[in-house]
Amino acid sequence: MRVVLVWAVSTLTMLALAGILPDFRLRSGDSDSITRITVTAAWGAGAFGLLGALVWPLVVRALLLVPALVLGLLVFFLNGSLLLLALHLVPDGGGEVAPETAVVVAAVMSAVASATSTALAVRDDGAYQRRLYRLADRRRRRQRRAGAPGAPGAAPGLVFLQLDGVGHAVLRDAAARGLMPATAGLLAAGHRLAPWRTDWSSQTGASQLGILHGSTFDVPAFRWYEKDTGEVVVCNRPTSAAELQRRAVLRTGDGGLLTMDGASRGNLFSGGADQLALVLSVSARRGPANRSRAGYFAYFSDPANAVRTALSFVAEVGREIRQSVRARLRGQVPRVGRGGLYPLIRAFATVVERDVVVAAVVGDMLAGRASVYADLVAYDEVAHHSGPRGRDTEQVLARLDRSIALVCRVAEHAPRTYRIVLLSDHGQSPGETFLGRYGLTLRDLVRAGCGLPVPRRAVRTRSGAEARAGFLAALHRPAEEDEEARPRPGSDPVVLASGNLGLISFPDVPGRATREEIERAHPALLATLANHPGVGFLLVDGVVLGPGGATARLDVPGAAEELLAVFGPGAADAVRRTDSFPHVADVMVNSAYDPDTGTVHAFEEQIGSHGGLGGEQGEPFLMWPAELSEPDADLVGAEAVHGVLRRWVREADGPQVPLGPRPGETGATATGTATGAASAPATGAVPAGGVAGAVEDRRPEGESGGTFPSVEGPVRDENR
Repeated sequence: MRVVLVWAVSTLTMLALAGILPDFRLRSGDSDSITRITVTAAWGAGAFGLLGALVWPLVVRALLLVPALVLGLLVFFLNGSLLLLALHLVPDGGGEVAPETAVVVAAVMSAVASATSTALAVRDDGAYQRRLYRLADRRRRRQRRAGAPGAPGAAPGLVFLQLDGVGHAVLRDAAARGLMPATAGLLAAGHRLAPWRTDWSSQTGASQLGILHGSTFDVPAFRWYEKDTGEVVVCNRPTSAAELQRRAVLRTGDGGLLTMDGASRGNLFSGGADQLALVLSVSARRGPANRSRAGYFAYFSDPANAVRTALSFVAEVGREIRQSVRARLRGQVPRVGRGGLYPLIRAFATVVERDVVVAAVVGDMLAGRASVYADLVAYDEVAHHSGPRGRDTEQVLARLDRSIALVCRVAEHAPRTYRIVLLSDHGQSPGETFLGRYGLTLRDLVRAGCGLPVPRRAVRTRSGAEARAGFLAALHRPAEEDEEARPRPGSDPVVLASGNLGLISFPDVPGRATREEIERAHPALLATLANHPGVGFLLVDGVVLGPGGATARLDVPGAAEELLAVFGPGAADAVRRTDSFPHVADVMVNSAYDPDTGTVHAFEEQIGSHGGLGGEQGEPFLMWPAELSEPDADLVGAEAVHGVLRRWVREADGPQVPLGPRPGETGATATGTATGAASAPATGAVPAGGVAGAVEDRRPEGESGGTFPSVEGPVRDENR
């Protein structure tokens, strides 16, 4: 009956479009009677639906090597071609339609059929449940044929959903105000919510590496200069992400949180999972070992999903342009530029990446995988340019909540029990940019302090959000490099920005420069920086420098705590730990922080920023079901969060992740506290084959195929 109803609605849609569009005409032999025309429309709608079920997945698989965003744009033209073919298959006539009109007709028919099937499934919970189990059985049979490990069992599984950049206070307020009803429902049903504290480097690269791989050692910022290689490491550059993952695996001696029947979706790092989609650390690799883009095929193989996502992508681009123009006309401050590629990047993060990642998570749950970790970057990307609190970001939070609701609904019908954990990697602190407030960049200030020429016009620093790298990877474009990525030989300092954290390195000084060496070469630099109203403090060779000549040695108990008290509890310990990193910059600069307003000054073009100390950026959240054990009352650092997640995986009585140190290890512990020296050097040449084989190279070949359910509603499989 559902098939008949969807077919009938599609037929009526085709008739209506034939009456509205001048370039679309239905005919049936020599007769123009309404009955014969209706029969022709029914034939055409049926043929179009069958072609969508049979031909579309084959076409998408053939185009899998096409960049994902290009495939999204081709959706319209491919769908239009299927419509033209369907009309030719109608016996005794068919129709006439211009190619450009066929694109419109096919898109409208797919959208209407998708909406109709969703509405019918919502009204029939029994059918929804049967369809979910049918999809799950299909995927399990495919896994058994492929010999894939991790067949579903009775033990509970874990789904970790990372809401990138959503701070503890933001989530709590959004749930309380009704912006996130699904999240509020979880809390009302027994989920517990608590904050945790990041390291000094409060950004996704450090936090997610610590959460998934148990080590944040020697990750001082989002980007930093390494003197031993002469290159800049950037966490969202695929080659850098692969190297950071390799170092973490060497340090901990373990592949990661997801090594046993795990899936990693939309992350910077794999976590040791054998199922990958949109994982940046493997996206730079070529050949069969790189399956990070398999999630695109699994999602776009459903023409209804493809059309809906493409339409949503276009709508999101228009929404961003409208919001940007409105902010400019209102004279909204603070404000940053939102032109160029940003509307496309935002639409990719809030639509394409969200849809593909959530669909992959749903597929993992239907397949009964033991543990899934997924990163949803939509809020973080929008908050950088619109601010962490406001109408724009509230809309993104509401859409993320709908994705959470879908995951919860699927969990009710999955072949095993799932415990859903929500968490974030950092928060966001608002504030006017350093350039907007003071009219110069940190680089300009450093050059002035060194007596070097300063450009008359300040050059804006590109925002380094994670979504930009995912967008470029989807286009098969190489990661963009800052002009300082390969500094030219000379004495000019290398100045890099990570939110409100700045890093200054002197390439001509071997090793870490001492305070005496810096003052001898550039007598005015440190005083110029420390006394600038936009700078909170500096770290130079174990010494913290503050305004007005304030000085505190990190090895003197209590001195740094007093100087950094305004930045919150644990600030001195975070600075002290970073000071021990081999690749800490010669000068680390943290912007000023106003505790009354919670604002900082980003050295990048971001009015919602993270990366340093000060405000809500350092207080993400962890939200877990009551069935799991309580974490420590005061969680400090991503490594501690890793320890909690490993314990929860063990409590599920599923994959037994080793918790104790392996023989000969001296660096990291089971809880991820990494207090000693690394068992392997922090740097070194990448061995042949790229990232450590213990993580990727032993994976079974191929990502399981099949079709995932829609993201916004129940599963559709009428087109199969």
